[in-house]
Amino acid sequence: MTLELAHADWGGSGEAVLVMHGLFGAGQNWRRVGRLLTDRWRVIGVHLRNHGASPWSPSMTYDDMARDVLALLDRLEIDACNLVGHSMGGKVGMVAALRAPECVRRLGVIDIAPVPYDHDHRLEIDAMRGLDVASIASRQEADAALAATIDDASLRAFLLQNLESANGGYRWRVNLEGIDAHMAELTDFPADVDLPFEGPCLLLAAGRSDYVDERGRSAMQALFPRTTFVNWPEQGHWPHVERPDDLARLLRDLLDKPS
Repeated sequence: MTLELAHADWGGSGEAVLVMHGLFGAGQNWRRVGRLLTDRWRVIGVHLRNHGASPWSPSMTYDDMARDVLALLDRLEIDACNLVGHSMGGKVGMVAALRAPECVRRLGVIDIAPVPYDHDHRLEIDAMRGLDVASIASRQEADAALAATIDDASLRAFLLQNLESANGGYRWRVNLEGIDAHMAELTDFPADVDLPFEGPCLLLAAGRSDYVDERGRSAMQALFPRTTFVNWPEQGHWPHVERPDDLARLLRDLLDKPS
């Protein structure tokens, strides 16, 4: 069953661009990049299931999430769009393009490949689930508690974007149980894809992360033969946060390509 995804329409006209966040993210993480593109495109930030303001579900496969996105296109009366996805959202975009190529004009994939990964995010999930969010008094208190297991302050700040006030305390707005139950699928990639997607694609590989290697490039080339590979040696896994203006320029190159 598809879910009715929450989304933010950042304005603009022309072809639609749907932007999809990564694991533990939300649509607003891409607001800066999205608004930079609204001079020529209609840009929509999507909250994927079990994230942000979208509904929760115990089921969370890539086909589930791709069907949600395709259903959102129907709801918005968009016949075909451009998809841009970071990390987990990149895999959602790939599956949507492979399953329904008639709905996707171009695909932008940020620092992920259509292959299985060993990253299980167990540290983050255990730390977040171990936090007694109903009793903490402030975000500072939550940050201090997470610091006992997560040293990286920027990672803690990112995770804490999912913390919202509720009933005098706090709660997570991300479905940790649903994510945890499907982590093996989220780190994998569906194997039952037969035909490649023939539209233009961009795969941005961040040099300071290990998400895209030669195996990933080969898999991407096989499934998405019109892929342009861009290496960003000095960039980490979060270019939409660290270098939004530069990322928007790279996406313009993709969106300007004939479909």
